[in-house]
Amino acid sequence: MRQPIPFPLDKDKTFFESLNDWIGDIFYDELPEKGFDLRDEQIFMAFQIEQALKEKSVLFAEAGVGTGKTLAYLLPAIAYARYTGKPALISCADETLIEQLVKKGGDIDRLNDLFDLKLDVRLAKSRDQYLCLQRFEGAQKRLDADFLYDIEDSLPEFVNKTFSMQNTYPYGERSSYPEVTDEEWQQVNYHPIQNCQACELRNKCGQTIHRNHYRKATDLVICSHDFLMEHIWTKETRIREGQTPLLPDYSLAVLDEGHLLEFAAQRALTYEVQEMTLLHVTERVMVDGVREKTLGLIEQVIDLHNEFFRELRKSTIASDEDRKGIRKTDELLLIGRETVRKIDDLLEEFVFEGELYTIPEYDLKLAEEYFDLYTFAMKLFVEEGDAINWLEVKDEIETLVIMPRLVTDILDEKFFDGKVPVIFSSATLSVQKDFTYIADSLGIDDFQSFSVPSPFDYEDVMKVFKHPLEQQDKFGRVYDLFSTGDQTLVLFKSKMDMDNFKRSLPLDHQYTIEFEGDRELSTVVKEFQEGKFQVLCSYHLWEGLDLPGEALTKVIIVDLPFPPKDPVFEAKRKFSANPLEEIDLPFMQLRIQQGIGRLIRTSNDYGEIHLLLNEEELVIEHLWGQILPVPAENF
Repeated sequence: MRQPIPFPLDKDKTFFESLNDWIGDIFYDELPEKGFDLRDEQIFMAFQIEQALKEKSVLFAEAGVGTGKTLAYLLPAIAYARYTGKPALISCADETLIEQLVKKGGDIDRLNDLFDLKLDVRLAKSRDQYLCLQRFEGAQKRLDADFLYDIEDSLPEFVNKTFSMQNTYPYGERSSYPEVTDEEWQQVNYHPIQNCQACELRNKCGQTIHRNHYRKATDLVICSHDFLMEHIWTKETRIREGQTPLLPDYSLAVLDEGHLLEFAAQRALTYEVQEMTLLHVTERVMVDGVREKTLGLIEQVIDLHNEFFRELRKSTIASDEDRKGIRKTDELLLIGRETVRKIDDLLEEFVFEGELYTIPEYDLKLAEEYFDLYTFAMKLFVEEGDAINWLEVKDEIETLVIMPRLVTDILDEKFFDGKVPVIFSSATLSVQKDFTYIADSLGIDDFQSFSVPSPFDYEDVMKVFKHPLEQQDKFGRVYDLFSTGDQTLVLFKSKMDMDNFKRSLPLDHQYTIEFEGDRELSTVVKEFQEGKFQVLCSYHLWEGLDLPGEALTKVIIVDLPFPPKDPVFEAKRKFSANPLEEIDLPFMQLRIQQGIGRLIRTSNDYGEIHLLLNEEELVIEHLWGQILPVPAENF
């Protein structure tokens, strides 16, 4: 049920004038009366957001740690949502941060209790965060694993029995299976290959039920940047095909940790060709009764596809990075073009097979959609253009990834179009109060911005230590730093570095250590906050992690977080007049500020930052030392 605007409207005032008065009353009077600190930076931010709502503008709202950014954007957003009759969209960096935003005792929960707002808040998670019943059934046929039995035991009765739709309820989120590893989850979660429209289990699917649920939100819909970008890119296509968009219409968008939006936009626009997926798809259509001509074409496509990947491996540029560049040899392009031609022939034969009803309808539609996307992606690869290509291992499968170099034109047309206000909120959006880097990377020409500092006195509560080390000695120093018993977050610049550290640990090590990926991440973070283990190692949690008090007293940064030398950033560097100053340094400086920002979250927090620095990193201290909250001391 839709709730009223949380303040009375006056016929002599506009909504925005009344909103302005309400914001003043809340932050100057009511919150201090309820025990909250009066923070000028927070109040300034709330008024700036009110102005951006009025003008439907893009606002870069940079506010230091401890400002109270969440309350500053939530109150205006809720009022504006109720005024417009459309929910506010809050987009977070990832699914883990969504869970933190809505956790018991978090800002939304407290705000609801303090002012009896009766908030209607619903989560819209990325599709890969949901169990896919089709893939789950397939995994059960291939594997005999304990995690599959655990998932089966957790399924609602209506999944396997006939119940009226009134008895269905949301289920199947990744966070519901905390002990399942990321690798196990990737065997059973939603995969883009699935044809949801033709799926006979659609009405019992947890993802479908969740979508029907969050689309009815009246106040707040909370999603990840990845899901927001997928919604933006697919909205027109889904409407054209008679499907509902992934997200409902919204009144405004708040991008929490908005500096990460560019990467989400790029990920949403990528096209993938996996070696094994084609084999799985063709297996489903090679059934009894299929015409010999169709079977012959399928076999030719499989042979060409396998030959393409053999040549692709030979053409891959050796690198320690996860994303490996590709040399487009004449032989590789020739095989790619021939594969596309054979698939075009195969799709014509599928038309005849559909008329004969030999292949099950779901499997045939899935194959047709898969090959349509396959040929589109492969044509991008073999043609000359500004697409970026690389090979990486995803879900333990070698994957060719094709991505457009720039997303700015599409973002300008479909998102920053002036129809709804867009608020970027983060402690790090600028480099020394210059917002050029983020604005240029997103193609934003017209924007408002402000930057307010943290209210914390860092010199009293934080120490930053620098450790001069040889690169090969860093892992040993990380291990030594565990000995103090502090609750410790170890930040690596890549998954590969984290995995290498994991392998370097003594087999009989005495510390309780959790590694990102071994279990569902939001559950791991919750248990870390509760002190159930001492050390959390991550390559992903540089931003947004909120662990106040004794939950976190030491942060170790193993390497300066420069961007990788992979095809994506190499393309950025190629089109930059000064790659070091325009690409590498801003990325590193923003990320290191984010990592340090995990430590001090409230006025009662304290702790240590440890920077492990090799000779090359020490030489450029003038480039990272200037952004530290306090000067670094030698350890």
